[in-house]
Amino acid sequence: MSTLARRLVAEGLGTALLVAIVVGSGIRAERLAAGDTALALLANSLATGAGLVALLVSLGPVSGGHFNPVVSLSALVQGALAPRDALRYALVQLAGGVCGVLAAHAMFGEPALAWSAQSRTGASMWWSEFVATFGLVGVGIGTLRSRPQLVPFVVAGYITAGYWFTSSTSFANPALTLACALTDTFTGIRPQDVPGFVLAQTGGGLAATLLFHWLLRKPAAVAPAPVSTGGGATASATASAITSAD
Repeated sequence: MSTLARRLVAEGLGTALLVAIVVGSGIRAERLAAGDTALALLANSLATGAGLVALLVSLGPVSGGHFNPVVSLSALVQGALAPRDALRYALVQLAGGVCGVLAAHAMFGEPALAWSAQSRTGASMWWSEFVATFGLVGVGIGTLRSRPQLVPFVVAGYITAGYWFTSSTSFANPALTLACALTDTFTGIRPQDVPGFVLAQTGGGLAATLLFHWLLRKPAAVAPAPVSTGGGATASATASAITSAD
């Protein structure tokens, strides 16, 4: 199997398992919480964070552990992913998301797919998704460039927090958002609300990519002073070495 094929399988599988964790833990939490929404959300967020760490540690070395079209778009903008590969990543992530819903529903005896009736719309929700995705991409870039071994834990920690500090519960992922339109359970979102979330997520991801890519550039190296010989003649031209985080 080619390297690209392995990467695509890892992205599809990782996204499917992530969605299964989000949706499945949401179903379990809602059933056990007996109407206590805060308790259900706590269980859902902890399961998602723990599962995300496991997926990033195990599959990240294969494909980069994007599991999210916005993260792949960010990698494309930074020049770390070719346009054709970014498109392939996004397609397998979207397909993986649908498979994740099917898997979760099968485990809990739900219909294979069901349109969600849960409303998630309005300016506060869209802003929440912008902020959630901005932070996700930003902390990902920052940690990758300073402490790459900590990326799984930082990203999972941020997503767990995002469940609580955003009104939208921090989807921050178009593949997850589309998948959650297909589940009429705790984590669902109405199909008509998906475009607003995806636009906000894309905007937040791009804004974070541009800002953090600039913010975390390494400073330009100091150019060596010209070397002169007798009579003031310059023996060599000044050379400058510019290094960056690109």
